[in-house]
Amino acid sequence: MTMLAPEQTTRPSRRPFLAATKQFAAGTSTPQDFLEACLVEFANRENDVDAFVTFDLDAARAAADASTARWRTGKPASPIDGMPMGIKDIIETADMPTEMGSPLFVGWRSEKDAACVSALRQAGAVILGKTVTTEFAATEPRGTRNPFNLEHTPGGSSSGSAAAVGCGMVSAALGTQVIGSVIRPASYCGAYGYKPSVNALNREGCHDYQSQSCTGIIAATLEDTWQVASEIVTRVGGDAGTPGLVGPDTCPAPAKPKRLAFLETAGWANAELAAQKLLQDVVSALNRAGIDIATRHDDAKIAAVEADIVDAHPLSNKINGFEGRWFLRGARERDVSKLSKVMQTRLGESETMTLADYRAALNERARIRALYGALAGTFDGCITLAASGSAPNGLASTGNPAFAVPSSLLGVPALTLPLFEIDGMPLGLQVVGFFNDDARAFAISGWLRDQLGGA
Repeated sequence: MTMLAPEQTTRPSRRPFLAATKQFAAGTSTPQDFLEACLVEFANRENDVDAFVTFDLDAARAAADASTARWRTGKPASPIDGMPMGIKDIIETADMPTEMGSPLFVGWRSEKDAACVSALRQAGAVILGKTVTTEFAATEPRGTRNPFNLEHTPGGSSSGSAAAVGCGMVSAALGTQVIGSVIRPASYCGAYGYKPSVNALNREGCHDYQSQSCTGIIAATLEDTWQVASEIVTRVGGDAGTPGLVGPDTCPAPAKPKRLAFLETAGWANAELAAQKLLQDVVSALNRAGIDIATRHDDAKIAAVEADIVDAHPLSNKINGFEGRWFLRGARERDVSKLSKVMQTRLGESETMTLADYRAALNERARIRALYGALAGTFDGCITLAASGSAPNGLASTGNPAFAVPSSLLGVPALTLPLFEIDGMPLGLQVVGFFNDDARAFAISGWLRDQLGGA
């Protein structure tokens, strides 16, 4: 049974922004009008979906007013000037608390914007509020519900961001991913999700800081997704000492791939049969369109990669655990009762690791990344499912990340495209690219979307 919000009379839908700016330029609509439409959805759904930790509607309206004035003079600050957005509550904002999904940080303020938030404000984005994250962007859910069925998880850890975009409260939102925290919730909530190449977007001021963490984008369209990322990197670059996201100022044009690899990952054996069939049907359709699709069954290089990414999740957990344990130790010392049992267990496991263990894990990750990188000479990219099925029933778990974690371990770009549906619930097709070649992953994604009938 689908449990919709009492006020909800329509199926959740995304709210594209860039297409609306043509009306702003023509003077037939304004960012004020666009925001008010978002706030109608916010009023109708937020009490039930619970996507936001905190919000400031007055500040959002003031920002939309300023954006409207800029559009009227023909001088918008950027293509996303006026875009309503949410900020995952693991990322610092000067005007709102950053609580990190933890009782330990209720009301905590850094009194500054993270680099990505500063960039978005400069670009004219309208920040509606802070979106719910699981505890420290990890495992423990914090109550957000899936807008397509309130009894189902929205995924995690970028749960609030995905839910808010999926039902049109905002056009885009920032998320983060170190395991599967952008790709999986975006898939569950029917949105586009983008996990960039590691270091592509500046993470200063984000508390999801491990070596394979990324700031990601969840948005209404592929074009909106790229534009948000582009405006960030244009103003604040990537992580310190890296070139950041490389590509055009607007979303790369769709480009038909010649050859793709189909990755089963560790998730395939446990994927829903309906999900497996959806992907197999896509493979057949792409073959008919003249694209060569190779698998582990007919390509030795893919078979070698598949064998190594089977353990992507435990290897990632080892690396992340070692890198985060100093922070969790401090949290435990402050008040262990406010640290979830899951997090306490994870901390205990990480404390058994030695520096030699950590270095060995890093070396293993580097070896697997090099093995995967060798596919770039033969394939344009890879496809797989974004999740093992649609969002599972219940709110105690955020779902299985098996399909999303390989791109995190590999440090490569990944996108989920909202192309599938199982029993009225969304499921994404995942495109996995190659390191620092995010633009090509977008170009392939655009072609797949158009070929497969997406929007």
